[in-house]
Order: sequence, then C-alpha cells, then structure tokens
Amino acid sequence: MNIQGCYTALVTPFKNGEIDWKTLDILLNKQIEAKVNGIVPMGTTGESPTVSTKEHSKIIERTIEKVEGISQVIAGTGANSTEEALELTSEAKKAGADASLQVTPYYNKPTAEGLYRHFSTIADKAGLPIILYNVPGRSGIPIPIDTIVKLAENPNIVAVKEAGGSVDRVSEILSRCDITVLSGDDPLTLPMMSVGASGVISVASNILPAEITELTSEALKGNFSQARKIHYRLYKLFQDIFIETNPLPVKTALAMMGLIEEEFRLPLCEMQEANKKQLKQTLVELGNCGIKELQNCFSN
Repeated sequence: MNIQGCYTALVTPFKNGEIDWKTLDILLNKQIEAKVNGIVPMGTTGESPTVSTKEHSKIIERTIEKVEGISQVIAGTGANSTEEALELTSEAKKAGADASLQVTPYYNKPTAEGLYRHFSTIADKAGLPIILYNVPGRSGIPIPIDTIVKLAENPNIVAVKEAGGSVDRVSEILSRCDITVLSGDDPLTLPMMSVGASGVISVASNILPAEITELTSEALKGNFSQARKIHYRLYKLFQDIFIETNPLPVKTALAMMGLIEEEFRLPLCEMQEANKKQLKQTLVELGNCGIKELQNCFSN
C-alpha cells in the first residue's frame, strides 16, 4: 500500500445531537475536489470517543461509499481493548477500508510487551494494513521505538503516525527500520518530511485541503522551497487549530466558514471567546491574503 501525501483526519458534524449526514457528504465532496490522498474517519478529530459503536461503523461506511476509488480510507478503529479494536477493524475491512489507524491503548497504559502483543494481534487477525498511532499526550504513554522496530517486521504493519511532537523520533525510526512515517502534527509536517516522513494525517486539511495537499506534494517532489512558502503562510493557522483541545478549533473554524454547525458532544464544548476571536482573525487574514476557500467567508 502506497501511503504518502495529505490524509484528512475528518471531523464529524453534529446537528441537534445527531450525526449530520448531509453535511458529512458536503465535507467529503470538499476533500474529493481538493484531491487529497486519503480520508481518516473516526480518529481523534472525528470525536470517536463520543459516538456510538453503530455510528462509528456507519461513518466509516459512508466515507467509503463517497470516496471509494478516489481517495484511500484509513479507518480509525483503535481502542484500549484489543478485542474491541479487533472487532471495529474487522467491520471496517468488511466495509472496504484500505487500512486501519490504531491508537496506542489509552488509560490502561500497557507495557512495551503488551503494546507489541496488542498491535500484532490486530495486524495478524483483522486482515487490514495497520498504521500505528503514537500520541502520548492523549494515550498517556508513547510507543517505544524498539517496539516500533519489532512491529515493522510484521508485513501488515505498514506505517506509523507520529504525533509526539518529535522530529528526532522520526529520524530514529527511519534509521532503524523500513516503515512509512506520517506526521500527526500539522506544524511539524514539513520538518518531519524533510527527514523522510511521507506525509501527514492533517487536521488543517479539513479547512484547506488543497493547500495541505500542495504542501505535501511539493515536499515529496523535493521542492522544499515551495513547500516552505506554504508552511509559513499557514503556520499561524497550524498553531491556532490547536489553541484548545482538538477538534474544538477546527470545528469552530468550519462553523465560521458556514460549513457545519458549531456543535460538540460532551465532555467537549465550545471554545473560550478570546481563543475563538483569535482563530477568526487568523482565518480573516488568510482570506485577505488570497486563499479562495476563505475569501468568500471573511472578505472585508
């Protein structure tokens, strides 16, 4: 499986407490038009902890129906129970997902050996290519690099999403094993790609999919001068979409653009007004700089 470029960690739109399926289709069309390399439904950005199991599977199925044959679908099917993760991954395989994103088990904090057995069991039994998801800020523990090196020997474990904020980890992983690395942090996409990462699972591409796709495309071609221009033009946005817990800022930005309702499921709730004001100002400035997707929303 060729994994490279821009993969959008898709938000889940809600309306009156329910999944807003019509808006989900609109968001997917926006991604298709921008020619992103892939969609990642039901990751952190999709608010997977607060959707039901039925909703979880249906969102993945709906995504596959919309983008099959156009973009890859990497389904977020991780859990802190191996059996639950295996069940969700098997359902995603039946639906036609191209791969599975498997987050580090959270809260129960397994040992390195427990992590190895967890990921190996899913890779061996679920029948989908597995992308490991290292996000210690949410899961409580990192996936040790030694464990990643061991897991990379499994032909079904094909990539790792690095969201630990360390470019140095990317260098060490790629120096020790043959596995694809994707950035899990928008501000670090270009730095990570400069040392060998193949792309990003992006939050920002919900807002500007064409721009993030261009950034990764230019970097993959070795045109780092052009990629750097895009990086710096969008850098303030990269910062502000994490000014509060993801996905609060990105969903708020999409609501400001008139694309979704500003709605979350508890325990997530609306942003603080000061942070919301800062985020809007960043979007306005980008619109004034000529980014078409924001000009219509925030033109003076």
